[in-house]
Amino acid sequence: MKIAVLISGGVDSSVALNILKNEGHDLTAFYLKVWLEDELAFLGECPWEADLKFVRAVCDQLDVPLQVISLQSEYLERVVSYALDELRAGRTPSPDIFCNQRIKFGAFFDHIDSSYEKVATGHYAQIARSNGTYHLKRAPDPIKDQTYFLSGMYQSQVARALFPIGYLMKSEVRQLARDFDLPNQARKDSQGICFLGKIRYPDFIAFHLGEKKGNIIDRETGQILGPHRGYYYYTIGQRYGLGLGGGPWYVVQKDIERNIIYVSHATKHQNTSRNQFVATNPNWIAEPPDKTALQLKLRHGPELINCEIETTDDNRLSVTIAKKDSGIAPGQFAVFYDGDLCLGSAVIDH
Repeated sequence: MKIAVLISGGVDSSVALNILKNEGHDLTAFYLKVWLEDELAFLGECPWEADLKFVRAVCDQLDVPLQVISLQSEYLERVVSYALDELRAGRTPSPDIFCNQRIKFGAFFDHIDSSYEKVATGHYAQIARSNGTYHLKRAPDPIKDQTYFLSGMYQSQVARALFPIGYLMKSEVRQLARDFDLPNQARKDSQGICFLGKIRYPDFIAFHLGEKKGNIIDRETGQILGPHRGYYYYTIGQRYGLGLGGGPWYVVQKDIERNIIYVSHATKHQNTSRNQFVATNPNWIAEPPDKTALQLKLRHGPELINCEIETTDDNRLSVTIAKKDSGIAPGQFAVFYDGDLCLGSAVIDH
């Protein structure tokens, strides 16, 4: 099979490449270069040079041809612009979901030759086929499972995707890296948002949106507790980075027009928790579910919460979850599951 393999320089995609090589496929490795790594290089160490060094070493070891592709303008137009628009609107963007949908399985699909039957990555997820329909399944490793970030994919994208390590635990992938004697076998996992590399998220915001000083106010008492840098630096449920004493404090509300951040003390913030929200623009990877009792993730992680969904006439979802959550924020994605199947996602509106 002719396969295009996205390789990042990390252990996961390198092991995926090795697995496919051992299976005898016709492989070409691709490294995607993103625009922020150049534009914001002054903010910190540029990751792409080190990444590419490991990518070349792995590809040379396996004798797999490598192409370096710049999708910088596509990142700017399809992911970064979205993130900045959401921040300006006071919402909580999820750029990693669009990074997969619009770039790795979007712009990259459009860029490569159609002769590539599959596009493989090092994601922790699985794909199952039933009656001609492709389904996205959770990985057995609940900590590493990345279906949350893949939930925006379309049926056509899942049909062409391949996740060679999706059935493995992280510990098994690390062992395979040692067995394959990979040059990057001891490299730590990357953290953070897809397009930022080692650049800090607040630095990214500061570069594009600057600072807009305002007040942090105790919602219960109305007391001004301190200043903040701008409402777009904060999200509902945030606890760290507030610079307040006597905490912990949690962000519970944002007044965009007046540039005010409202917080509640830990002893009271549970009063702001809720178990209902409305989500828009549902993306169902296969067909819309024929049941209303599902599970969901409100953020990447192992926790699945039971929920009930109701589709309204205007194709919105009214969602009730089994336990209250204090971090439900507009712009955030709710990702829906039926057991091991990741059904898709929708954007929380209110």
